Amino acid sequence: MSAWLRRSVQLAIALCAAAPAFALEPVAAARSLLAEARLFEHGEGVSRDPARAAALYCQASKLGEAEAQFNLAWMYANGRGVERDDALAATFFDLAARQGHEHAQRMLRFTGEPTRELPDCMRDPPEPEPVAIASIAPDLEAAFGTTPDRRKVIEIVRELAPTFDIDPHLVLAVIGTESNFNPKAKSPKNAQGLMQLIPETAQRFNVRDAYDPVQNIRGGLAYLRWLLAYFEGDVELATAGYNAGEGAVDRYKGVPPYRETREYVKRIRSLFNKPDHPYDHRVTTPSPVLPKIVSRRG
Repeated sequence: MSAWLRRSVQLAIALCAAAPAFALEPVAAARSLLAEARLFEHGEGVSRDPARAAALYCQASKLGEAEAQFNLAWMYANGRGVERDDALAATFFDLAARQGHEHAQRMLRFTGEPTRELPDCMRDPPEPEPVAIASIAPDLEAAFGTTPDRRKVIEIVRELAPTFDIDPHLVLAVIGTESNFNPKAKSPKNAQGLMQLIPETAQRFNVRDAYDPVQNIRGGLAYLRWLLAYFEGDVELATAGYNAGEGAVDRYKGVPPYRETREYVKRIRSLFNKPDHPYDHRVTTPSPVLPKIVSRRG
């Protein structure tokens, strides 16, 4: 893949990141997932991650993308990044072949019978339960809302948090820890505004002016929603990812050993003492290392 094409694909993915794939037209969503899976499979501009590539190929396969079905079949047939499974390989070759994929049709000559079982990502998941959003506790509101400007921020959170299905207590904890309710805050790392969005995150979630309180909170909520889905509702991992980036959490298979991040997570937990938060599984595929993190915790 040429540098120009790789950059174009990455830009397209970035523009789509603010909205989950299910919100796009099926064909566009499938192509976006296919392009992202290729990047992770081959390490094109991102760290090579076969497990994530397989998960993305599977999502695209469910949407009917024949090339994704073929690529995933090839991974299963050769044990590339996934455990070798000839029956699943045959299943995905068969799906692609039925859509006229010539290479898949040829590969069917060398495979056995397709399996009747499909991976979970190919099945329709149950509809998520509506998230019960708590009202802001009076004592917490009194503790945070000590000035008119702070009370305005609380009102924005009260209005926006339910649209992202996020508990406003968690949002206020993040804002208080990130910026101490200062909409003009700027960190040495160029994190900006109430929820301290770095420029890359602001762009990822379509925030044009990170110092505008409404835009900033909306972008921070979008990122929190994504992180909660990525870490399946684990508040500790999601907030660690908010501070250090989800890649660092994946790399260290838990809260990174950074003093700042560990103090950050500790502070959030003191303000929001719930270990889990409801999440929408449709927003993104979960972290591929999440099972390892859970098993390490025992």
